[in-house]
Amino acid sequence: MHLQTKIPLQPSANQFDYDSKMLLVGSCFVENIGAKLEYFKFQNLVNPFGILFHPEAIARFFEAVAAQMQFTEADLEEVNGLFVSLDAHSDLGATNSAAAVEHLNTAIQETFELLKNATYLVITLGTAWGYRHKKQDKIVANCHKIPQKEFEKELASVAQLKASLLRVLSAVESLNSKASVIFTVSPVRHIKDGFVENQRSKAHLIAAVHSVIAKNKRVEYFPSYEIMMDELRDYRFYDRDMVHPNALAVDYIWERFLAVYLSPQAKKTMDQVEEIQRGLAHKAFNPDSAAHQKFLQKLDEKIKALQAEVSHIQF
Repeated sequence: MHLQTKIPLQPSANQFDYDSKMLLVGSCFVENIGAKLEYFKFQNLVNPFGILFHPEAIARFFEAVAAQMQFTEADLEEVNGLFVSLDAHSDLGATNSAAAVEHLNTAIQETFELLKNATYLVITLGTAWGYRHKKQDKIVANCHKIPQKEFEKELASVAQLKASLLRVLSAVESLNSKASVIFTVSPVRHIKDGFVENQRSKAHLIAAVHSVIAKNKRVEYFPSYEIMMDELRDYRFYDRDMVHPNALAVDYIWERFLAVYLSPQAKKTMDQVEEIQRGLAHKAFNPDSAAHQKFLQKLDEKIKALQAEVSHIQF
């Protein structure tokens, strides 16, 4: 019997290059991909509101951006001396409310400016399990270590998740009708919810995404979760916690992502960027030697030549 061990993927008609501007929002896997894009000097913005796991939190974020919402101090909660928003990660919090408000509003404005001209959005969904804040009656982006008694845990239905994803697309459409959207489901398993509960969550997310994709031509699905589960089904691809993909797995999924979405021209530029990055990371045995000075001169020439071709690249 022949078993399929590799998910067949075809190059997308919507491929990105160095002129593309990308916005990445969602779970921590987005930050892995974002770090790769940053290393290779693409134009991108990653998780302006910090890591967002639940589609409802992601929908509210995009709606806030589309409306250019202005947060005020009344929108904040004080938790253990830190002022935070239930709509954002604690990374945007601050020890004084004015600074926290500034962090949130700056993130909204930066995202608004990029989203108007974005060519691609990559949205990674983490979980269908959400925590509803009883007082505010909403699924929060982050619990900020607020006592558990103030929340109710609930599993969003496929219909609820689909509605959230459609709100994301509607908010994006109101600012930019040309951007292509790539949905993916995070390969990180939320084992703290339970093994069965994690599978229910991922199943709901996948069903909701495919229901949305079926009726939207500019929306695609990249199977990062399926690649992790079916192609990398071995614990040597996991970090020490046996939950998060390790560097080897991230590199593998990144290569599969590039095979689908990277243009041939961009691949050539990527190779040039990587050569320069390796040169910059090189530690000279004798920094004052003539050989090393010659190496630095050639490296500088390569940087200038590349910047003449792609002006936004900075090292």
